[in-house]
Amino acid sequence: MFTSIIQWPIYGKGGTGLLGIRFTFIDQSFYNVKMINNLPDRQRGRPREFDADQAIERAMQIFWTKGYQGTSLPDLLGATKLSRGSLYAAFGDKHGLFLLALDLYIAQALERLDEELASGRNALEGLKECMDGYVARTDGAAGQRGCLVVATAMELAAWDQETSQRIAFFFAAMEARLIKALVRAQEEGSLAQKVDPAAAAHMLVCFLEGLRVVRKIEVEPQRTRAAVQMLISSLVA
Repeated sequence: MFTSIIQWPIYGKGGTGLLGIRFTFIDQSFYNVKMINNLPDRQRGRPREFDADQAIERAMQIFWTKGYQGTSLPDLLGATKLSRGSLYAAFGDKHGLFLLALDLYIAQALERLDEELASGRNALEGLKECMDGYVARTDGAAGQRGCLVVATAMELAAWDQETSQRIAFFFAAMEARLIKALVRAQEEGSLAQKVDPAAAAHMLVCFLEGLRVVRKIEVEPQRTRAAVQMLISSLVA
């Protein structure tokens, strides 16, 4: 378990305080988000007149499209429909908003993975649905956009510890879910007994996330589908 805190000072007539957000990563399947607000009562004022969740969603979309370095403050102001003062008061700075956007992306990706793995009549069908979903998300404009986690890993992880922690959490969470699915498939008799679920899950993470990179320039989806089919064939009993 580890805890990451984003916080920033707020100054005003009522005094100085801190506003922030605490992320507690419990394990690979759950993490908790808690708002920190120790502003003096007189400084809190009236409630914000915008939807913070919606602003984070919009920021996520622009970071996803343009990358962290490629996203400017005017880009974020235009996407979130916030003034400069409102954005800084609510999220601290560009990096603070980016971390929230990345957390939202990770949460959505893991929720989608859970749904896909649970969608089949058995564990193997769920795994196939998961892989088909990844292939579908690499087609067309979505494929050109790629994966925010993978792009961020290449752009920021080497020097940004808060980002690196989140990326490591996502890959570990994805791998843990795949291990559970592979173990179930083996228990059901559809996965070959010679397959090591942990090693196979790591291979799938590398394949599926690598696919998001390759398909940004690869224009022949049938080659991807053939590779997926060959991978599945190597695992089944």
